[in-house]
Amino acid sequence: MIKELDCRKLDCPAPVLQTKQLLEANALSHVRILVDNDAAVENVSRFLTFHGFEISVDSDGISSAVEGIKEAADATIIESAPAFQKSETGGSSQKIMIMISSTQMGREDQELGEKLMISYIKTLKEMGEDLWQLVFVNHGVKLATKDSAVLEEIQALEADKVGILVCGTCLTHLGLMKEKKVGQTTNMLDIVTAMQYADKVINL
Repeated sequence: MIKELDCRKLDCPAPVLQTKQLLEANALSHVRILVDNDAAVENVSRFLTFHGFEISVDSDGISSAVEGIKEAADATIIESAPAFQKSETGGSSQKIMIMISSTQMGREDQELGEKLMISYIKTLKEMGEDLWQLVFVNHGVKLATKDSAVLEEIQALEADKVGILVCGTCLTHLGLMKEKKVGQTTNMLDIVTAMQYADKVINL
């Protein structure tokens, strides 16, 4: 039997949180989550996939239905498992999460600030295995779009197993959802969870 959850008109991260609560409270093998924006489609789909569901999405251009199905034998009540866990890399490396909320470093001189941010991101590879997650929020999401001056550098970091999270609410607000070229579209639940599992959080 399918269980339907209507999350239309809900802001991030409410669709994912309500989906999480539904799965934690019930042993379900078939769910349909109704949402009305692209960020929610990506976030709910990724959350259900993480918990073993096969996903399909049906959209009429106004709202979308994210449908998840898995084997009934696996339809156990889920635990509140985090989406992010520390990699077992060994050694003494720490897990550093960097949250970038702007396209510039500092506030007084925009041109200088943008040059500094570009230089900073191009130098991040020098952190090696300590760099664990890069999270882009607010206008910082522009750095993950097709016109970013550091798109190739961020893509290279992702290829080196650095987690790249890009705020879906921010992309939607700025009209940049279709322009994103790197990373996972994310929500505040993922960001808070990543903070919890990081050894250090740097805010820019």
